[in-house]
Amino acid sequence: MSRMSRRRFPWLSYLLVVTGAVLTVVPFADMVMTSFKGPDEAGTLPYRFLPKAFDLSNYRAAIDQLDLPVLFRNSVVATAAITGSVLLTSSLAGYALAKLRFPGRDFIFRLVLSTMMFPPFLFFIPHFLILVHWPLAGGNDLFGRGGAGLTVSIVALAMPFLVNGFGIFLMRQFMVSIPDEVLEAARIDGAGEFAVWWRIVVPQTKPVLVTLGLLTFVDAWNEYIWALLVSTANPDVMTLPVGIQLLQDYVDPTRTLPIVMAGLVLSVLPVLTLFLILQKYYIRGVMLSGLK
Repeated sequence: MSRMSRRRFPWLSYLLVVTGAVLTVVPFADMVMTSFKGPDEAGTLPYRFLPKAFDLSNYRAAIDQLDLPVLFRNSVVATAAITGSVLLTSSLAGYALAKLRFPGRDFIFRLVLSTMMFPPFLFFIPHFLILVHWPLAGGNDLFGRGGAGLTVSIVALAMPFLVNGFGIFLMRQFMVSIPDEVLEAARIDGAGEFAVWWRIVVPQTKPVLVTLGLLTFVDAWNEYIWALLVSTANPDVMTLPVGIQLLQDYVDPTRTLPIVMAGLVLSVLPVLTLFLILQKYYIRGVMLSGLK
């Protein structure tokens, strides 16, 4: 929409915003309402948006079937490890590619960009084979033979996602705009490169780090295909998305949809809570990323 059109028809801008908000909120609200419906209400015609009675039995059934504490622990551990690693490696690599001069820097940056051109699941089989043949783990010998490697460990949930090409690119693009004079002044005062990164660069990139952290957290929390592949080797490392999907195979068919929706609501709550806490940093980070 052009600037002139926005001035002549301001109501059209508001209409588009309201329409987008409704299209975004209604599916989420329907998921919450369905989680309170009885077995004779979900999937019937005529469709009812609100349940006849708000019943928590679906949540109790989901918790009983899911073994929620174990699934929640696995998801939290894997997501925290992935998010922390991505923030650390992206910030350090972004600083090196933006502010340090060394042979092959541009080639390495192009190599990082090239990793963003392939879908992650393309590398799942190579990653799984590497973990299977990891030396001295899971019964393997020094040459990675004889056991299951790291595939039976919770470490396998996080290993393929510890470094993120998009995160490195995002941090590098933002750090390029930091004045070199500020960094040179710190070096003249005797600060090493790690001190310059920690004391000067990291505080200035906090909004972008929060944005990257939220995006990484959501992706890691909702990861399904890799978690399903790993959990086939060891069901003890199953995560929430896999457990919720398996609910369809274990509950009464007449109650499947409400219970699955209850499980989804429980899975969404941590992400929603984190976003509400950090939303001001996230919005600022998105705006700064766009400006840079």
